[in-house]
Amino acid sequence: MKIGVLGSGDVAKVLASGFLKHRHDTMVGTRDSAKLAGWAAENSRGRVGSFSETAAFGEVVVLAVKGTAAADALRAAGAANLAGKLVIDATNPIADAPPHNGVLKFFTDLDDSLMEQLQREFVDAYFVKAFNSVGNNRMVNPQYAAGKPTMFICGNNEAAKKTVGEILDQFGWETADMGKAEAARAIEPLCMLWCIPGFLRNEWTHAFKLLKSS
Repeated sequence: MKIGVLGSGDVAKVLASGFLKHRHDTMVGTRDSAKLAGWAAENSRGRVGSFSETAAFGEVVVLAVKGTAAADALRAAGAANLAGKLVIDATNPIADAPPHNGVLKFFTDLDDSLMEQLQREFVDAYFVKAFNSVGNNRMVNPQYAAGKPTMFICGNNEAAKKTVGEILDQFGWETADMGKAEAARAIEPLCMLWCIPGFLRNEWTHAFKLLKSS
């Protein structure tokens, strides 16, 4: 597939490299191409463009920016370039404030998620929450003795979620579909839970696993 990744931080670069690893044609969108000079030098098959160029290029668009910048990034990408496309939302609504006793602060509440806000503004895109509940160093083909970790996803479009499940299978994950967009109210705070061992004990290599009875 043609994948357009919006963002120039570590999450964007790791995911873009993962898509290239799995033979997808990949472009990364940024406001400042200098931020991606090192990534581009290491990934000769990858492309770099503006947000709008990247969104137009991608059959699938990945939103991998700070939560506070998510809406602006999508506006720069252009609603017309996102219409009818799967948008994998890897963002979290982390506030610009330090964690308290290891717990991050969000700028949303439990009655409305960031993904729901984005879906309401960009009504013609098919948002699916994914990749928000693990660190970037474990996003692509993580290896655990206990087997595949679980990635929790949600979204309103079943076909879009099916595509995300196929991508997650390539990336070495088990997919747990939690339903419609409202489930992002529960999935986004998994970022808080994931970060607590990191902030308290400098442990950043774990992932979640959903256990089911036979």
